[in-house]
Amino acid sequence: MAMSGGGGDHRGGMSEINVTPLVDVMLVLLIIFMVAAPMMTTALPVDLPKTKAERVEIEQDTPLVTIGVDQRIFLGKDEVGLEGLRAAVAAHEGARKENKVFVQADENVTYGFVMKAFTEIREAGIENLALVTDPAGGSTVK
Repeated sequence: MAMSGGGGDHRGGMSEINVTPLVDVMLVLLIIFMVAAPMMTTALPVDLPKTKAERVEIEQDTPLVTIGVDQRIFLGKDEVGLEGLRAAVAAHEGARKENKVFVQADENVTYGFVMKAFTEIREAGIENLALVTDPAGGSTVK
C-alpha cells in the first residue's frame, strides 16, 4: 500500500515557516540599535559648554575629536593624546575627504589646551574646524 496525500491522516509537517516571530525580533533589535548607536559615538563623556546656538547635526563621516576634563584626547573612540593627534587626523580618511573636524571639549578644559589641539589639527592640513557645544541642555552629537 502506497501512502498518498489524500488519506485520512492529516498529521504531516507544515510546509511553510512562520516568519512573524522572526520579523518581530528583528524589528525590536533594529529599534534597540537605532537608540543605542548615537550613544556610542563619543568615547569620553564631556560636559559641553552651554550656548544659545542652533542645533547642527554632525555627519557620520566627519571625525570627532573629544577633549576630556583630564586633557585626554580621543579621535572617535581611539585615544590619541596631544602628541599623536596630528598624525591620527592626517591618517583619518574622513578628515582628508571632508577637510573638516568637529572638536568637543569639556567646559572645564583650559582655553590654552584646546588651542594646542586646534594647532595640531591645523598642522595636519585640516582647514575647517568646528566646536561642538550644548545648545540649551541637549547634546549635539547624533
